[in-house]
Amino acid sequence: MDLVHENEGMHYEGYCIRPPSEADSILLQVTVGCSHNKCTFCGSYQDKRFRIKDDKTILSDILFAANSMRDQDRVFLMDGDALIIPQKRLLWILEMIQERLPWVKRVGAYANVKGIKMKSPDELTQLREKNLGILFYGVETGDDEIRKTIRKGSTAQTCIEMGRRVKEAGIALSVTVLLGIAGREKSLRHARATGKLLSAMDPTFVGALTVMFVPGTPLYQDYREGKFVLPDEPGLLRELREMIAYTDLTRGYFFSNHASNYLPIKAKLPSGKQKALDLIDAALRGEVGLKPEWMRAL
Repeated sequence: MDLVHENEGMHYEGYCIRPPSEADSILLQVTVGCSHNKCTFCGSYQDKRFRIKDDKTILSDILFAANSMRDQDRVFLMDGDALIIPQKRLLWILEMIQERLPWVKRVGAYANVKGIKMKSPDELTQLREKNLGILFYGVETGDDEIRKTIRKGSTAQTCIEMGRRVKEAGIALSVTVLLGIAGREKSLRHARATGKLLSAMDPTFVGALTVMFVPGTPLYQDYREGKFVLPDEPGLLRELREMIAYTDLTRGYFFSNHASNYLPIKAKLPSGKQKALDLIDAALRGEVGLKPEWMRAL
């Protein structure tokens, strides 16, 4: 995830977060914060109380983009879970984007289980027809015990069902999983359960990030008190290897090229699976260099 500072022309509030792949998108902040905001590892929205922005402000930003951002052909709806906006208002936002920014090819947003659950299959199809083309879905882990520990607020099965609902509506699904989130002792168990979840969900894209401790979060406090021990670098590589080994996608991509990771991987599954595993094995043997600590970032 990357941080975007305030822009004079847009009504951004605080730090705004978007996926790395949306770096060149028009960033339209339609909600402030995250309606869940309980995950133990996340400090992204600690300074924000969740709310949906008013229509006047949203339209003002769309009009600013219409005048000043004609070279950008994608829009990303921020903050944490724009999908939770009531259907009628969300359709209006998408319609305004189509009307005022007709060159935009795709709209994307973050999504969580709660937000998807609030949309029926027909409503998701309506959103897709209004150019909502991709949702970025924070999965983190497929292990229910760990999901409870990190306060995801849903089971793995519900997570799978909501991901399938998105795909069945014709919206591309990009899921995020977290290496290291189970700690050292449950590392491989987490990897296997997550691989099985990904196989059952069959997303378009999988992005693996590595846990980084954010001051002020419960996970950071557990780390400081010695209650949470992150796997070492070889342990994280073994976790990544196990996760990929247990992941079967019909036609998808598995990436670990985020700035937080030690070993960047771009694998098209299923054809590129063995090559990815071989690269990790080579790294474990010391034949492939890892990213130095000073280069890692959120």
